[in-house]
Amino acid sequence: MKTAACLNHMAPYLFAQIDAKRDALKAQGVDVISLGIGDPDLPTPAHIVDAMAAAIRKPENHQYPDYAGSPAYREACAAYMERRFGVKLDPGTEVLALIGSKEGIAHLHTAFVDPGDYVLAPSIGYPVYSGGATLMSANTYFMPMKEENGFLADFDDVPADVLAKAKIMFLGYPNNPTGACATDEYFDRAIDFCIAHDLLLAHDNAYCDICFDGYSAPSILERPRAMECCIEFFSLSKSYNMTGWRIAFACGNATAVGALGTVKNNLDSGQFTAVQDAGIAALTGDQQCVADMSALYQRRRDLVVDALRAIGMECTAPKATIYVWAKVPQGETSASFATKLLEQAHVIVTPGSGYGPDGEGFVRISLTTPDDRLLEAVRRIKETM
Repeated sequence: MKTAACLNHMAPYLFAQIDAKRDALKAQGVDVISLGIGDPDLPTPAHIVDAMAAAIRKPENHQYPDYAGSPAYREACAAYMERRFGVKLDPGTEVLALIGSKEGIAHLHTAFVDPGDYVLAPSIGYPVYSGGATLMSANTYFMPMKEENGFLADFDDVPADVLAKAKIMFLGYPNNPTGACATDEYFDRAIDFCIAHDLLLAHDNAYCDICFDGYSAPSILERPRAMECCIEFFSLSKSYNMTGWRIAFACGNATAVGALGTVKNNLDSGQFTAVQDAGIAALTGDQQCVADMSALYQRRRDLVVDALRAIGMECTAPKATIYVWAKVPQGETSASFATKLLEQAHVIVTPGSGYGPDGEGFVRISLTTPDDRLLEAVRRIKETM
């Protein structure tokens, strides 16, 4: 049998490869410390689990869910946006429930991109921005992201022939994997650019609640004219330790939200309503758990940054996210250094090159590991250098 031609252009999914290597070593009895995937090591807060336990016992939740998400969940998402950012949204037309933001980002391509079109993606970013384009037999133009520019994707010099075929521009700040944060002025320029060139601006805001040193990440929807061209993706995965629950939402421009909803109507039947009820408990309940989580990651950030600098690795202390973005030692590539750490130190880090062409020369270190294991990982890294 013949598979679709687009699959021939799909690189193996980065985190699936990391999982396979980890499992192979563990099967040999090796003690592996994984600093690769950003999967929180602490459990989901108890009040969210309790809400889920009650929700699964409701017979009405055992039926097909609303395609766009339950009205109560969408109202909770809208209430979160107003409380957190001062952004007012219509829950009926400007909010859409997702089965995790990954599927929403991927399906956005189906809603807007035709074969041969382009998407503009950061040259260091979440692989799904470009992977979704590949699945639509479309192309990706990688906007340069350089350290000297604060890792802000440069959209000023996109070639005219690319712009003529471009449909979506993806951004994500606070940024995975660099930890970079965008300014209001940058968002304003991006919005003006997308309006001028008739582009949908898709902003991935999965890490907005994990902030340090008094920083509070914004929503792009706070900016003037954002609702004319923007759709924004929010995830409950990192803020509330709900990675396995697969619950998120998209919001913003009603046309974009509606188009994504049309795709989802035809491809899935919505998220289990009980999970949405748990999401409501997360979004509307006591937010101390989020503050506690940010404090935990800030402590781990400081621990890792200090330890890496002590062994001669260059890195910047990020103001947000759950990652540290570090330069590899001189003479190494991202892949060679990650392979050396895996094979010699039995520590998994993610090669920066897996996030796009400008990620070469860096590795991403996840903070979702207990403190003692983080320190042990840095000790092992030092022994390989």
